[in-house]
Amino acid sequence: MFGQTRQGANMYANMGLETGVLAASPNKLIIMLYDGAISACRGAIVHMQHQEIQKKSDMIAKAIMIIESGLRLSLNKKEGGEIATNLDALYIYMSNRLTIANIRNEPQIITEVIQLLADLKGAWEAIEKTQQVGNGVPLAYSQTI
Repeated sequence: MFGQTRQGANMYANMGLETGVLAASPNKLIIMLYDGAISACRGAIVHMQHQEIQKKSDMIAKAIMIIESGLRLSLNKKEGGEIATNLDALYIYMSNRLTIANIRNEPQIITEVIQLLADLKGAWEAIEKTQQVGNGVPLAYSQTI
């Protein structure tokens, strides 16, 4: 009985997420990627504390995937100049740190990455509030986000 309710709730949540993605501005999409990576990192810490190795590894892998395939791949290095280059290096650093945290089981490394992601997210939230020029996509990111 409860399984069906949970399944329905999950479908509803997925529809809400999809609708949010479709309606989001390019800046908001970047913010959503940061939120996803931060959430996965926090989940990894919880699983680490409960010694749930596979779940911890899955959450770290999810965070790395968001950083690499979402944030890093969407960078526009040709037009983004130094900002895009610096973000690229920072994303590589974060992925490497998360890999080390996974191997060593060190939550403080994940906390370091969460802080970096949160700082960048805050900057993008400020951009989202103030940027109304053109299509609203900073040159550091691809126009196809």
